[in-house]
Amino acid sequence: MLTGRFNTPLPTNEPVYDYTPNSPERLELEAELNARKAHVVEIPCVVGGKRIFTGRTVEVTMPCDHGHVLAIAHLATPEVVEQAIENALSARQAWSELPWTERMAIFLRAAELLRTTWRQRLNATTMLGQAKTCHQAEIDTVCELIDFWKFNVHFAQQILSEQPQSNPGMWNRLDYRPLEGFVFSITPFNFTSIALNLPSAPAMMGNVNIWKPSTTQLLSAWEGLLLMEEAGLPPGVINFLPGDGADVGDIVLANEHLAGLHFTGSTPTFQHLWKTIGNNIQNYRTYPKIVGETGGKDFIIAHPSANAQQVAVGILRGAFEFQGQKCSAASRVYLPSSMWDEVKSVLVEETPKMKMGDTCDFSNFLGAVIDERAFNKHKEYLKIAHDTATVITGGQAHGEKGWFIEPTVVQVPTPTHRLMAEEIFGPIISIYVYDDAEFSNILAIADKTSPYALTGAIFSTDRYAIQEALNTLRNAAGNFYINDKPTGAVVGQQPFGGARGSGTNDKAGSPQNLLRWVSPRTIKETFNASTDWRYGFLG
Repeated sequence: MLTGRFNTPLPTNEPVYDYTPNSPERLELEAELNARKAHVVEIPCVVGGKRIFTGRTVEVTMPCDHGHVLAIAHLATPEVVEQAIENALSARQAWSELPWTERMAIFLRAAELLRTTWRQRLNATTMLGQAKTCHQAEIDTVCELIDFWKFNVHFAQQILSEQPQSNPGMWNRLDYRPLEGFVFSITPFNFTSIALNLPSAPAMMGNVNIWKPSTTQLLSAWEGLLLMEEAGLPPGVINFLPGDGADVGDIVLANEHLAGLHFTGSTPTFQHLWKTIGNNIQNYRTYPKIVGETGGKDFIIAHPSANAQQVAVGILRGAFEFQGQKCSAASRVYLPSSMWDEVKSVLVEETPKMKMGDTCDFSNFLGAVIDERAFNKHKEYLKIAHDTATVITGGQAHGEKGWFIEPTVVQVPTPTHRLMAEEIFGPIISIYVYDDAEFSNILAIADKTSPYALTGAIFSTDRYAIQEALNTLRNAAGNFYINDKPTGAVVGQQPFGGARGSGTNDKAGSPQNLLRWVSPRTIKETFNASTDWRYGFLG
């Protein structure tokens, strides 16, 4: 039995590798990409550490080359889902009673493995399976995931250290118990770091998980599970269930031991899950904790005082990095008429320079969108743009080999146009040009146009205008940026999450999120208990 009040290592943000030509990391990553492309991986379900090959399979293909199969994944059957729940519950006691320092050591080791020997393994699978450039893969798969693990360990120590005061003759303590049951983690395709953080954050706090990753992210999810296993994660703590949403979700959500839902994905799916939990509420042993980060229709608003070149770069990077497939990506812009010509000329000149193609070619800035379903959805929005607005640049789709949507800039005739209100989740950005004198009115319109409230940005050199935007848009974005694009939140610096239709705003990468995965118990110990029931006022 170890004794001591241990301090976790002080976290710092992981530096981003540049991958310049002929650099060691570039050569290592290129070799890993070539090796990965040369063979097909078979991905099983994992229950209690046991690999289960169900025979119900689906192909995982490259978005940039949809004829290239990367993996064959076995989908969970109802029997496997039931086994996973039973196994998680059987693993719960031992995991929850393991000293918190021992749990944290596993994820600190995982972070170190990812920083070193596993770095290019996860980078390569993310580039191939999710069509990220080396830079987008590096900041997501490596740096943000390392930051999640390191900072969450530090935040957990802070939480456990928060203890109540005690009057003379007593000792008050808080016992931060894991939830009574299991957590259901449903993760998205677009961020490998989110896919690994959603099951691991509750696990750090002593919870067991049923993890259903997105089918289009299975390759890097599988590698992430192998990484955690190598770091020492015990069997049954995180059970891995590839599968269709309803096939897994209906069984899990009906189980009486569901104690929490950790979700990132679409707003309609999250609302369906919440409604299902509500309909089953009388059947659960405890009220499930519900944490979700969902959609966004993120804005950039430029004040007439803003620097036009900076606004243009904010649009280009904010809208088109990773093909706009970030819930934080800029999707609607409000520009003053006095700035429009200058910004427009930059967009028209620079957007076509953003090369699009296979992300294994390091000269490409954009890859493909994730799958055919997304491709067809974006084609429909491009048609709307051509029919009802003005396409400034881009506007075409190319699906012969990969699911490619050109980076597209659209000028819309009204600030409430459909393209300014609906989430697109692709490389299509809409701009409304307003009269300079209408800045205050535009702030109010931007606040009301979309049901989402995830990220937003104001560009201005006028502090009064910035303050007005901060006030008017106080509830319009959970992450607000001043003179910067509305993407790129860093763990430990900008805790991430939004409200309204964008989720529960429980701020991934912060103590607020970890607090959702504990159920505190107050313990009061009295050192000299009373021996008479009478109080003094009785005389």
